[in-house]
Amino acid sequence: MEPSVEVALAGMLTAAEDATPVDAVEAVTRELGLALHARSVSFLIADLSGRALVRLAHVPFDTEAEGRRDGKEVASLLPFDGGPQEEALRTQAAQVTHGDAGWVVLAPVTERGEVIGLLEITLGSEPAPRAVAEIERTAHALAFVVIASRRHTDLFEWGQRTTPFNLSAEIQRRLLPSAFTCEGGSFTLSGWLEPSASIGGDTFDYSLARDTLHFSVTDAMGHGVSSALIATLGVGSLRNSRRAGHTLIEQAERAGAAIAESAPVRGAFLTAVLGRLDLESGTCDLVNAGHVPPILVRDGEPEDLVLPRNIALGILPERKVSSGTVTLRPGDRLVVVTDGMRERGAAALDLAAWLRSLTALHPREAARALADGVLAAVGPILQDDATLLIIDWHGHHGRQRRSRAGADVSAATSADHR
Repeated sequence: MEPSVEVALAGMLTAAEDATPVDAVEAVTRELGLALHARSVSFLIADLSGRALVRLAHVPFDTEAEGRRDGKEVASLLPFDGGPQEEALRTQAAQVTHGDAGWVVLAPVTERGEVIGLLEITLGSEPAPRAVAEIERTAHALAFVVIASRRHTDLFEWGQRTTPFNLSAEIQRRLLPSAFTCEGGSFTLSGWLEPSASIGGDTFDYSLARDTLHFSVTDAMGHGVSSALIATLGVGSLRNSRRAGHTLIEQAERAGAAIAESAPVRGAFLTAVLGRLDLESGTCDLVNAGHVPPILVRDGEPEDLVLPRNIALGILPERKVSSGTVTLRPGDRLVVVTDGMRERGAAALDLAAWLRSLTALHPREAARALADGVLAAVGPILQDDATLLIIDWHGHHGRQRRSRAGADVSAATSADHR
C-alpha cells in the first residue's frame, strides 16, 4: 500500500488543478481512494464554531440526505463528542479505529497548526504504521488544496456556517485573519471570537514579518452594522499603516484619525491593544488604547500588565499615544481579551483560574476551552462579543519547527490533557 500512497500524493496537485475549485477536494480524495483501494474516503471540514466537523457531499435533488442543502450540495454536522475525530484534531495525530465498516484512519488536515478539517479513510485491512504516516502526509497536502480552492468558491465557507450570518457578522468575518492559528517556531498563537447575538464589533489580527510579529485585538463601540463599520475603519487603517512600515504608535494615531474623520456615527471609538513582538529578543511593544489590560502568564501565574493608558482610538485623535514594553521569557504566555471575556455576565468566569488550568494546552485548544467557559458562564446567547488572542513565546528565533503533517509535535496538546 505504501508506494500507492506516494503515487497518490504525487498526483494530488494534478488532480486538483484539472478539476474546478468546487470539485478539487473531491477529485483529490477520489485519487487517494483509488490508490489505497479504500472503501471510502471523505474530507470533513471544521465548522466555524470550532466544536464540530461538517461532511460536505454533492448529491442529486431526488436523493434523500440529512443536513443543510443548497441545491445539490449537502452539509451534515458532526458535533464533537470526545471520540476519535476530536482526539485526532486535539492531539494532531492520526487515529486508527476498527468497526463494522472496516479499518478507519482519521488524519488531521492542518497547516501551521490551523485545523482545516479531517481526512477519513476506510480500509479493508489494518494499515501498517508507515502507511498511516503517509496518509498523514497526504492529509497535510490536502490542506493546501483546500486553502487554494476556497479562494475561488463559497462552497467551503457555506459548509462551515452551521448558523446563518447577518450583515454585521458578514462584515466582521471579513476583518478576521484567514487562519486563526499560526505556529512560527519561536512562537505559537491562536485567536478566537465568540460573537454576540447582535455582533459587538470585536476583531483580532496578526501578521508575521521576518523578525517581527504584529498583532492586535480591537473592540468597536456599539453593536450591529454601525459597530462593524467602525471596526472596518479601524482594522483597515491598522493594516494599511502596518504595511506601510509605520511604528506602533503611528498605527494607533492614524487609526484614531480615520475613525474620527470617517466613522458612520459621531463620537465613534475603538478600544485596542496593539502589539509588536521582536522575535529575536522577545521584546514586545504594546499600546493599550482604552482596552482591558493584556495578561501575562509566567510560570503558570497570570497577571495583568501595567501599561501606559491611552484613551480609545477616535476620541481626541490629536492626543499623543504612549506605548509600554514587556520582555517575554521562553515559556511565557501573553493573553489579550476584549471586555466580553471579563465584564457583564462573563465576570462570573474566574479568568485567572482558567488560565492557570490551561497552561499545558496548545493555544488553539486553550482558546476553545476559554470560549466554552464563557458560554457556560453567560449562556448560549452572549450580550457582547468575547474575543481573545493567545501567544506562547518559545524563544530561539530561527530554529526549525518540529513539524509532522502540518503541526508542531512539540506544541500539540497531549492526549493526557483533555
